[in-house]
Amino acid sequence: MPPTHDPPPPVEVDLARVMRIGMVLWAVGLAATAVLALTGTTGWVPVAVCATGLALGGLGVLWAVRHRPASPAA
Repeated sequence: MPPTHDPPPPVEVDLARVMRIGMVLWAVGLAATAVLALTGTTGWVPVAVCATGLALGGLGVLWAVRHRPASPAA
């Protein structure tokens, strides 16, 4: 049965801000896993995963800033 109404328009979101928040979370994870790895509680793989997430977040921020929608003329 086809829908009887149109879906709502997409919500405009500042992707750079969202990715920066994600980077903060990856940085917290990186610090926590680094402490755990230094104390011998865990290995270094979780540290590498968090560092990779942080690096990919940085690339995501660069992409989001470069591809921002043009602001409407006032």
